[in-house]
Amino acid sequence: MTKKKKVDVAVIGAGPGGYVAAIKAAQMGRSVVLIEKKDLGGTCLNVGCIPSKTLLSNAKVLQKIKNAKNYGIEVGEISFNYTKMKERKDEVVSQIKQSLEKLIYSNGIEIIKGEAEFISPYELKIRGNSHELVCAEKIIIATGSKPIDISAFPCDHNRICNSTSILDIKELPKSLVIIGGGYIGCEFASLFAELEVKVTIIEALPSIVQAQGQVISAHLTRSFVKRGISILTDSTVETIDKKQKGLLVHLKGGEKVESEMAIVAVGRKLNTQDLHLEKAGVSLGLKGEIEVNERLETKVTGIYAIGDITAKAMLAHTASHQGIIAASNACGLKMQIHYDAVPEVIFTDPEIGMVGLSEDEAKKEGYHVSVGMFPFQALGKSIASMETEGFVQIIADKDTKAILGAQVVGHEASILIAEMALAINNELTLDCVIDTIHAHPTVSESWLEAALLANETPVHFPPKMKK
Repeated sequence: MTKKKKVDVAVIGAGPGGYVAAIKAAQMGRSVVLIEKKDLGGTCLNVGCIPSKTLLSNAKVLQKIKNAKNYGIEVGEISFNYTKMKERKDEVVSQIKQSLEKLIYSNGIEIIKGEAEFISPYELKIRGNSHELVCAEKIIIATGSKPIDISAFPCDHNRICNSTSILDIKELPKSLVIIGGGYIGCEFASLFAELEVKVTIIEALPSIVQAQGQVISAHLTRSFVKRGISILTDSTVETIDKKQKGLLVHLKGGEKVESEMAIVAVGRKLNTQDLHLEKAGVSLGLKGEIEVNERLETKVTGIYAIGDITAKAMLAHTASHQGIIAASNACGLKMQIHYDAVPEVIFTDPEIGMVGLSEDEAKKEGYHVSVGMFPFQALGKSIASMETEGFVQIIADKDTKAILGAQVVGHEASILIAEMALAINNELTLDCVIDTIHAHPTVSESWLEAALLANETPVHFPPKMKK
């Protein structure tokens, strides 16, 4: 028998966008149901951000121990147990998921386990342990995305994995081919190279992380090559043969690469196909995304979409912010989303952080650009910590001194980029950074130095030679 339920707001998907939207709507006094067919926390918590960064944290500790003698610390024979690393990863995910469930329930939100589909604009049929019909005044869709599978060499999740199934292996291969040199592929390359796996990246474009710009791509390429990672660009995988003890990867042009395992990391597919959106009158864009306006509302009044399925910025923190905006609008508080200051982080070694415009993008938009780049090799705290690889860079408008963008490559880039995200979001200028006292010795004072350079008034860096 189908149970009927009427609520103010129904949220489909309990990832970082969906559960935040549900909490926001509940805090605004609405009755809310949160519908999830798999696990609370979505891709990010279960098979994405958190488990991969947990493993990367393990690898970072291993790297520190390997380099301990450089700090005057003597250690014995170094070894690691990947199975125990995986177990720690699983424990971290379980712990956070339990806390998340308590948080959701503490806000008076009902969780419904099952798969939702529209039967009309404001009615959802839920297929799960119990069949339910949910009638909601407002609906927020947050169903996320999943890894793309390539028909020519489909994932068997054993020797050919995707970014989800690779997290479940218990033993490391001796060699690994990563198909795709975007940020996901490069993060896995960084992880497994540190764990002494022979890694080869195969990228169809002219460079890895090409979307992040030439400066960052070139620096990461040099760093990877120095660490023994092989990079094949302008290379397309045609087929993969499974051999008795591994794989033979065939590239267009006849080149072949042998490897024990492969990861397919060529992008993600939007999860909209099972929602029956046509019954709600919700339209899709050219990329299969749900089209929304600046309030995250679809063309159907009262139906909103957030996260990956909007294809605006496929990042967990963007989804969370969209969740707040969408829930606020659904509850009558008018808010608009802005994407000018969305920070991006790639958790490779070295880490990469970006926000706003790159130098090339700023020039294309017609700005008279001023660039301030400060290397960590010139920073006291970085020298003391022996973390001198990389740089910070500020892109500014030379006429108004407005900060347009910023990039970081190096230690703590994921932390450092927050200052520039705040600056750009609040339309601050170089003078605002220069007039702010930065603690010494810290890595964050590199922004002060970069701002001084962009302002052409450097203190701890030689001035440019006048022509």
